Amino acid sequence: MAEFLEVRTTIDSEEGAREIARQLVEQRLAACVQISGPIQSVYWWQGQIEQAQEWLCSAKTRADLYGAVEQAIRAVHSYEEPEIVAVPLVAGSEGYLRWLAAETTPPASSTTE
Repeated sequence: MAEFLEVRTTIDSEEGAREIARQLVEQRLAACVQISGPIQSVYWWQGQIEQAQEWLCSAKTRADLYGAVEQAIRAVHSYEEPEIVAVPLVAGSEGYLRWLAAETTPPASSTTE
């Protein structure tokens, strides 16, 4: 069976999180994107400790799609350098992983003339 990932990113608005989720699912780069938030993040940025309210997007995808997922996130993300990290899914129910694979594969186009 193919390898799968959970790709995570954070963004500063619920609207931005919804746009990332919509783009990834619409383009079939993710079968599902869960949005959590708001969450509080504390981090180093440009030599200072920052604190921000953010929303977390967790996208379930195939490992071979990671590059396209990252590119799609960067295309709509508002941060100069967004957090984009991937965690391998080491196990999952057979049915869920089959669904994940099916939903990240574009349907065969039908030609009707």
